Amino acid sequence: MTECNQSSFGFEGVGNRGIEARFDGGTISSDGGAFLLRQTDRVVNLIPRLAQSFLDGRDPALVKHSIAEMLSQRIYGLALGYEDLNDHEQLRRDPVFGILAGKADLDEPLAGKSTLNRLELGTGVNDRYKKITFWKEGVDELMVNVFVESHQTAPAEIVLDMDTTDLPLHGKQEGRFFHGYYDNYCYLPLYVFCGDHLLCSRMREASHDAAFGCLEEIERIVKQIRAAWPAVRIVLRGDSGFCRNQLMSWCENNGVDFVFGLARNQRLRKIIGQQMHEATEQWKKSSVPARVFTEFEYSTKKTKKGGWDRERRVVAKAEHIDGKENPRFVVTSLTAERWPGRALYVELYCERGDMENRIKEQFSLFADRVSAETMRANQMRMYLSAAAYILVSALRRVGLKGTELAEAQVSTIRTKLLKIGAQIRVTVRKVWVSMASSYPWQDMYQQVWSNLRC
Repeated sequence: MTECNQSSFGFEGVGNRGIEARFDGGTISSDGGAFLLRQTDRVVNLIPRLAQSFLDGRDPALVKHSIAEMLSQRIYGLALGYEDLNDHEQLRRDPVFGILAGKADLDEPLAGKSTLNRLELGTGVNDRYKKITFWKEGVDELMVNVFVESHQTAPAEIVLDMDTTDLPLHGKQEGRFFHGYYDNYCYLPLYVFCGDHLLCSRMREASHDAAFGCLEEIERIVKQIRAAWPAVRIVLRGDSGFCRNQLMSWCENNGVDFVFGLARNQRLRKIIGQQMHEATEQWKKSSVPARVFTEFEYSTKKTKKGGWDRERRVVAKAEHIDGKENPRFVVTSLTAERWPGRALYVELYCERGDMENRIKEQFSLFADRVSAETMRANQMRMYLSAAAYILVSALRRVGLKGTELAEAQVSTIRTKLLKIGAQIRVTVRKVWVSMASSYPWQDMYQQVWSNLRC
């Protein structure tokens, strides 16, 4: 049987023109806009500092791929939509990725999937094959430092948002636990944001509640922020999963305000009985959702498992909607003079919902790819996704300022700004990047380039 290699591909023509396709276009990349991301890293200096949080036990005389180079591969790859290490078997020879990784000789390939995998699997223990490990405290400190450096002057007040999410597990990973609420085996990572800024990305087992370990993380973050901004007012915000006496008492003893959701119970429902009746009567008259706000001092009852050590201000929303009651409660250290009840709930507490969009962006950067065997390796993958998010977020904050994508999601930025078809020609003195003439957002690209070079 005769074998042949197809070199051209004919398609149905258009008009009186035939269509013939060939793989002879030379070096073509779909990531022509990635150089804006590289320029962003020059502004925030993220990847070089992240590399300093790694310990390299390899023989320097035998090292072909530096830690900074491998981190660049992985972080830029995630930002550009390449989630799998297998993708780098082809990307390692892409001159765009060579430039992004800082490779001096673009004819030399970057690290392959096995080398990158060893970077992720380092345990911190002397091993024949896995000689690279990371310093967790260094990465945590860097994330807060990037946030502080993004402000030219110290803000008067900041709001720190805490939340958790589930990362489903489909194997026998370390720390695997079935969570009844999410109805699957999963991890339960903790995230801390300040606006768009990611300050903490902590892997946790799902066998603990939402507030597990959050006090240590908040204490660390607040200490680092106040070292830079001693006079800043800090408000901690979270849902009812973080409403714990230990955390609230620490806030009260350390000058940190808080506003947390408070889980409903019969005692709270009884306290707002009059307001619920008013809301119900209003709904009966108008058939539209009715709200009545009130506030009171409240303390939980003492139990063997503990309870609140003092009374605290609780703001309640007595709401009747669609023929049923919908009461909600928040507990806070903020005074009524500073934040009246309605404004506290509507303008301050409900704004925490935007954090869910920030967490979704982590999934766009594959933070849920936790298929490694150990929690440490999966924490490393979360850090890489966090670094990719910090980089794209900095591009959005600095480069996209004043453009139509100034508040765009990570996936939208990737599609519209980074994924540009381009022909790459490497000569002795230059790398020529010829981007598609039909690219529809050329004016925006020019503005982003100008913003990043200011």
